[in-house]
Amino acid sequence: MRGIFFEEDHARAAALALVQAGFAAEVVRERLAGEDDDEDHPWAVLTDAPEIQLEMLVETYDGWLDPDDPAPPPVRPTILPPLPGRPRGTGD
Repeated sequence: MRGIFFEEDHARAAALALVQAGFAAEVVRERLAGEDDDEDHPWAVLTDAPEIQLEMLVETYDGWLDPDDPAPPPVRPTILPPLPGRPRGTGD
């Protein structure tokens, strides 16, 4: 689970609150597609805390939640009927 914050101070305060509550939390710079200037990148707090706990912090500091992407559903193979041994209409 990741919380995204625009201000480094907000990200560090959120991470500190999570650590004090007994969860792992790490602050990293988030790179968004199309952003070239490092100063424009927001800050991410990576944590194992429950979603509700991180959600309260991102609301407090005007950030947003970025949940881990769930695994895509498994692809079921398409089962086709067997092909005939010879073309149809050729007669027996």
